[in-house]
Amino acid sequence: MLKISNQTRSLIRQALREDIGPGDVTTKTFIPSSLMGEAYIEAKEKGILSGGPIVREIFRQVDPRLKVQQKISEGSKISKGKAVFSIHGKIASILKGERVALNFLSHLSGIATLTRHYVEKIKGTRVKILDTRKTTPLLRDLEKYAVRCGGGENHRLGLWDEILVKENHWDAMYDILDQTKCRYFTQRLKPLLKRRRIPVEVEVRSLKELAHLLEGTYVPDRILLDNFSIKELRRAVLFVEGLDQILKARYGIRRKRPFLEASGGIHLGNVREVAKTGVDRISIGRLTHSAPALDFSLHTK
Repeated sequence: MLKISNQTRSLIRQALREDIGPGDVTTKTFIPSSLMGEAYIEAKEKGILSGGPIVREIFRQVDPRLKVQQKISEGSKISKGKAVFSIHGKIASILKGERVALNFLSHLSGIATLTRHYVEKIKGTRVKILDTRKTTPLLRDLEKYAVRCGGGENHRLGLWDEILVKENHWDAMYDILDQTKCRYFTQRLKPLLKRRRIPVEVEVRSLKELAHLLEGTYVPDRILLDNFSIKELRRAVLFVEGLDQILKARYGIRRKRPFLEASGGIHLGNVREVAKTGVDRISIGRLTHSAPALDFSLHTK
């Protein structure tokens, strides 16, 4: 369940201020302030529900006396025409929070729904579906929560919780790596890892870069195989598994096999084929940056 942080509360306050401004002039004109009633939020298409805690917080900020009941649990399937929330209280208050609540609910449920499509596509494999940092500014916590509702998992939350050496880092230090092999990684990481354990992932763009990375004894926790073809992904998996066997047989070196992560150019049409190559993880930016909104509407009684 999503815990509403102070940052999220502030975000909701800003969203309400943006929509309501000095006041809801339509509601003030036509709806008596004392009119009590009930409303319900209905799904206009099938999907996966995400965003209940946000909906409740929105209506709480509009009017703490409103009673909001969530009828479907987070991460559950919803069908078209299904009532997913009921709200009791002042009609004027309900109408003030309507659009902001539906905007958040539609966006987060859309992410959860798209994520579930990917998760179901690879059902029966051991692969995990992950998001990326390609999120809407200031909505990352909420969007990553929606991914979890859809059955996916979260990649790093930001630049602070995981070392991820991407193509720009690689290009900037490629000459150094060429001279010092992968000892450079060990030299740079040792001081940090002594202070605290932090996951390390390195992106490679070719089988040559993969071989270059693993030619020494240092192995990162994860290796990101960026824009590899299906054939290249299979070869990468075989290379890593074969290299570990060779090192063990010839030199008695035992090292932990890195998790292999595929990313780039992955969509619903090829995600299962990618999963069957033997990789461990698939990260997909479109889960958050391209998920279509799930349609909801609010009706008063």
